[in-house]
Amino acid sequence: MSHLIKMTYTSILMLMVSAFTFIESQNLSKEQLLELTPHWDGERFEDGRPKVPQDILLRMKSVTIEEAWGVLRNHGYHNQFEGGWEPLKEDLPFVGRALTVQYMPQRPDLSEVILKQGEEQGEIGNPNSWPIDRLEMHDVYVADGFGKIVDGTLIGDNLGNSIYAKSKTGVVFDASSRDMEGLSGIEGFNAFVRGWHPSYLDQVMLLSINYPIRIGSATVLPGDVVLAKREGVIFIPAHLAEVVVTTSEIVRLRDLFGITRLKQGIYTPGQIDNRWTSEIETDFSNWLKENGESLDLTQEQINKLLEKRMW
Repeated sequence: MSHLIKMTYTSILMLMVSAFTFIESQNLSKEQLLELTPHWDGERFEDGRPKVPQDILLRMKSVTIEEAWGVLRNHGYHNQFEGGWEPLKEDLPFVGRALTVQYMPQRPDLSEVILKQGEEQGEIGNPNSWPIDRLEMHDVYVADGFGKIVDGTLIGDNLGNSIYAKSKTGVVFDASSRDMEGLSGIEGFNAFVRGWHPSYLDQVMLLSINYPIRIGSATVLPGDVVLAKREGVIFIPAHLAEVVVTTSEIVRLRDLFGITRLKQGIYTPGQIDNRWTSEIETDFSNWLKENGESLDLTQEQINKLLEKRMW
C-alpha cells in the first residue's frame, strides 16, 4: 500500500510540475525540445527546433507520399500520415519545417490565464496570430484546431499574407479557414484545412506553441518536415528527412535505369521486375558513374549514393 501511495504522490507531483511549466510559458524550452528530439544531431533554431537543411527541403518536393510513407514505416513510424483535407490549391504541393500549435475549446478561466501571460510576454494581437510572429523562412504553421469548422477559422487572407511573407510555404490546420478567394490570390501560398467557412474564429483558445500535437491520426513534433501533396500530408521526423529524400532519389534512378535497359533490350522484364542480380547491380553502379552529369548528379552525390546503398 505504501508503494501505491508513493506512486500516486509522485504522479501528482509530476502533474503539478507540468502545470507550473505551462503557466510559465506556452512554449517548450530549448532544453525540453532537445530532450524530445534526441535523434537529431544537426543545426537547430534558437528555440531548439531541428533545422533540416534547405537543400533537403528542396529535394523533398520530388518525393511522393508513398515513398515517404514506406521509408517511415520501415523505421517504425506508422502514424505520420493524414488525409481528408480540403486544400486551397490541389496542384500546389509544399514542404517545410513544422511549427506546431494546439487550440482547444474556449474555457474562460484558462483563457484568462493564457491572455494575461501573453500580455506579460509582449504578445501582440489575437492569440491565433501569436504563432505567426514566430515563423521562420520555410516553416509550416501546423495547428490542431480539434476539427472545428464553423467558428473554427484560424486565418483569413490578412493573416495568410503575413504567413506567406514570413515562411514562403503554407499551413496545415485540423480546423477551417475563411477568405478562400483572398487566400487563392496569394501566389505560392497553400492551405490544407478541414473545411472553408465565412465565420470568424470564436470559442477557441490557444493552448500551446511548439509542443507535440495530434493531427488526425498523426503525431507531429516541432521541426518535423511537412510534405503536403494532393493525397494528404505526411509529417517526417527531422532525423529521417535525408533518408527519405535519398531513398526516393535512388528509387527514381533505379526506375530510370531499368526502363533504359529494357528499351535497349539488355534485360528482360522479368529480370528488372525481380530482385536484381549482382551483375545488374554492378551495371547500375557503373551506369550511375557514366551518366551522372546528364542526371544532374555531382560525383560527390554519386559516391554518397553508392556508399550508403539503401537497396
